[in-house]
Amino acid sequence: MSFQNAKNLVLDLYAAIETAEPGDLPGVLGRACAPDLLWRGFHPFNQITSAEAVAQRFWQPLSTSLSRLQRRQDVFFAGQNSLDDDGAVWVVSMGHLMGLFDRPWLGIRPTGKMVFLRYCEFNKVVDGRITETAMYFDIPHLMVQAGQNPFPPQTAAHLVQPGPMTHDGLLLQDQPAPEGARTLAAINAMIQDLGQWNSGLSLEDELARTWHDDMIWWGPEGIGATYTIERYARQHSGPFRAGFADRSPTRHICRLAEGHYGGFFGWPNFTATPTGGFMGMPATGRPGEFRVIDIYRRAGNKLAENWIFIDLLHFWRTQGVDILARSTGSETQ
Repeated sequence: MSFQNAKNLVLDLYAAIETAEPGDLPGVLGRACAPDLLWRGFHPFNQITSAEAVAQRFWQPLSTSLSRLQRRQDVFFAGQNSLDDDGAVWVVSMGHLMGLFDRPWLGIRPTGKMVFLRYCEFNKVVDGRITETAMYFDIPHLMVQAGQNPFPPQTAAHLVQPGPMTHDGLLLQDQPAPEGARTLAAINAMIQDLGQWNSGLSLEDELARTWHDDMIWWGPEGIGATYTIERYARQHSGPFRAGFADRSPTRHICRLAEGHYGGFFGWPNFTATPTGGFMGMPATGRPGEFRVIDIYRRAGNKLAENWIFIDLLHFWRTQGVDILARSTGSETQ
């Protein structure tokens, strides 16, 4: 399937979700998605294996709680999965779902005010239907907006995050293939460095190989956003490396790029064992899973911006802490 046809399919689905009544959402997803859709989402939704169940368990409760729900995209692109031998086409969307928080969701108290749910979504398109989705969303970020901060003070800044500085992230038309290849090469070089944790260089010098000095790392709630290599090393990368041991090799399900934008996701991307100090929590000695989406903007031959989605609720459950239940008093599965 061409990139353009795949993009149009996904955009049509988004428009239909935004205008549908909650009761109509199973039919909306059923027309665009394969009946046996494989949907991966953050805790407490996790993995769902039918389009109808995705509508009933995720979209209907969300659209009922967040009245007048609208999707505000900041990045949109498509490409072939570089990790898949058949080169399947995936469409990526990133931004915020915005609505009026009028009814409880996952035990989070409504505010009656507008809220933003950070999201990033990968959709695999085969024969005119969506067959797989990775829908990652920052629930703790929404909790903070509702006055229910679930985590200790974070190392970097809490923000409702903007899109690209260049305001050119919506690739509604196909981009020159060489530009996507350059972006993918920059991402792959960064991953190779990141996977070592023992390059022999200082952390700042290692980062400078693939990142611009004025990089921006838009991290999840609980960690935060940070600006410049020096502050990123001090406010996230350095503390993270110091707080973990036994990092597994990186594993991704999909990695792609188009134009100056690219990204990847895994399920999980890697495992690591906390040795203490991460997010103010004590060490457990238990390996934990990191389900992550990363989206990048390339400028020249280096990476300039990075938006990150980490399922911290799932990670802490692997450590024996149910953050959502502790913060809301609701039971999770």
